[in-house]
Amino acid sequence: MAHLRQTLDWGRKSHESEEFEKTLTTFKDLGVMPEIADALIDVGIEEAFPIQEMTLGVALMGTDLIGQARTGTGKTLAFGIPVIQRTVAPHDADYDQVVAGKPQALIVAPTRELAIQVASDIAVASKRRGTRNLTIYGGVPYESQLDALEAGVDIVVGTPGRLLDLANRGALDLSHVKSLVLDEADEMLDLGFLPDVESLLAKTPETRQTMLFSATMPGAIVGLARKHMRHPMNIRAESGEDTQMVPATAQFVWQAHDMDKPEIVGRILQADDVGRVIIFTRTKRTAQRVADELIDRGFPASPLHGDMAQPAREKALTRFREGKIDILVATDVAARGIDVAGITHVINYNCPEDDKTYVHRIGRTGRAGASGIAVTFVDWADITRWKLINKALGLPFDEPQETYSTSDHLFHDLGIDRNVKGRIKPPAPREPKKDDDRGGRGRSGGGNGGGRGGDRGRSSNGGSSNGGGGGRSGGGNRGNDSSGGGNAGEQQSAPLPTGDDAPRIRKRSRSRTRSRGGDPVAKSE
Repeated sequence: MAHLRQTLDWGRKSHESEEFEKTLTTFKDLGVMPEIADALIDVGIEEAFPIQEMTLGVALMGTDLIGQARTGTGKTLAFGIPVIQRTVAPHDADYDQVVAGKPQALIVAPTRELAIQVASDIAVASKRRGTRNLTIYGGVPYESQLDALEAGVDIVVGTPGRLLDLANRGALDLSHVKSLVLDEADEMLDLGFLPDVESLLAKTPETRQTMLFSATMPGAIVGLARKHMRHPMNIRAESGEDTQMVPATAQFVWQAHDMDKPEIVGRILQADDVGRVIIFTRTKRTAQRVADELIDRGFPASPLHGDMAQPAREKALTRFREGKIDILVATDVAARGIDVAGITHVINYNCPEDDKTYVHRIGRTGRAGASGIAVTFVDWADITRWKLINKALGLPFDEPQETYSTSDHLFHDLGIDRNVKGRIKPPAPREPKKDDDRGGRGRSGGGNGGGRGGDRGRSSNGGSSNGGGGGRSGGGNRGNDSSGGGNAGEQQSAPLPTGDDAPRIRKRSRSRTRSRGGDPVAKSE
């Protein structure tokens, strides 16, 4: 998490408070218990962001709330701190008053990557509290999760599918949950998880505290809140005039040809001040192809998409967070789950599906007060789609500028040296194509291949030896046999069997006869 101060509007500043100054800036000032505040100070986090300042005073009292804020504004600690503080830890004096080993808090996230990220932040903030935390998601074996639940946990973070599966099995008891969080609720709606979320909510006590966080508030999410929340307080970390965009992100939208995109990307990756980069693609196949292309060009890249096994996905994210690779090529499955400091550039290799996807993608950079650059490629076929996105977000890119890897504005706008190319190592040598054993048409002098039985009259030995059945034999019909092959009937191949064992002959012409390596075979009637 970045340590810079946010400079967002609070969204509830009235005309009467023009000279209002924030006085509650540290977590201790906001009423956070010393164990949690000190754990955050240990990792350099002391001052609260606006969404945290606005949320903590309400959430620490146990009030239901709906938090709506731009991505990258510090929402995780806004709900994570109240969850940890309201959870009774094993060393607390009143721990004997709770049902030992049963989860007291449940945090639901839409994707595995986001669940892992949230669990990581919870682990940092709860380090001195000593709560037992567990992350639950699919794609991995059940055994370790079942063992942890049997041993006892206090805070559970997970994805809807696996959580509901374990709850239906009776392994996950949600009847003692005091705090429940729905993170990125609009994404859960988009992914079709709302029925699972409803089932999970039904398994928790009605007296629980519910906190719902979402970048947008579709009608279905509003309905969910009305049904399952008790007089929630609505909190927005921005003014009504603000757009959903992170203001510190510089945006460039270019119309580019698909064949030229790898070269453009290769040059962007060598621009000034490039740190970590995320490249978003529309499909899993494209993500893999682009990652392979960048690796071939010498860039430290890795793919991240749904066709990868869960351990491989976790390994890719870990390497990206640790700086072992600087470039992640991902599908939108990762758009909500990546919260990594130092992401300087986001590249939309394909035009996003809609305005929400665009906001979520570019929100990976320019986070927590830092600046960032977002580059979007628009194919000719996606111009109409982009215009809808541009209109919905009120952007000034209604006509994307046509851009190539040699365009002057590419170098000027992104600070790229004009001498760089889109490759930092020579291409790998290509292996020569191996000859096909099947003989082909007119390339092989026979042998054991299949196909058409070798050369048509160019063989040096008068035809194909043990040649591919069903083909046209060379021999002397064409007059090119260097061994004096003569007529087709004089070839030295073994005669074909006759009678019932004879091969079936395909009719091709009434006026032609065919050689089967022996005597000519007459046309069949």
